[in-house]
Amino acid sequence: MQVRDVMNQNVVTIEPGESAALAARLLSRHNVGALPVCSAKGVLQGIVSDRDIVLRCVAAEEDPQDLRVGTIMTRYPAAAAPDDDVRQAAQLMSARQIRRLPVVEQGKVVGMLSLGDLAKCGRYEMEVSRALTEISENVRQP
Repeated sequence: MQVRDVMNQNVVTIEPGESAALAARLLSRHNVGALPVCSAKGVLQGIVSDRDIVLRCVAAEEDPQDLRVGTIMTRYPAAAAPDDDVRQAAQLMSARQIRRLPVVEQGKVVGMLSLGDLAKCGRYEMEVSRALTEISENVRQP
């Protein structure tokens, strides 16, 4: 099975010059945990998560209206291609300890793959379980 078979094609993106406040509103409105940060032409430049906003903006006592997404995003995020094998994508997510993976084709974001997408698929329980375990263990460590 390929990534394209289980990824979410309805991707909400944000540009690096937008505010952290807008990113937070988009995350809430679309009920997602991360947004690919893309240039105006759709080229992936980073990813910003709800956790990034909390740790790099709120906890740092920055003003979310003034703080630009480009300053708090994670640069050079892991990504998959639509033709990649789902098992390989799950292994990448596990190795990088991430829950969401942008799907990129010819440099542009065409989808997002989450552990939830893999779980719904029903064929990759072991990979999803392993990824969640490794992510959870990393979060609990000081």
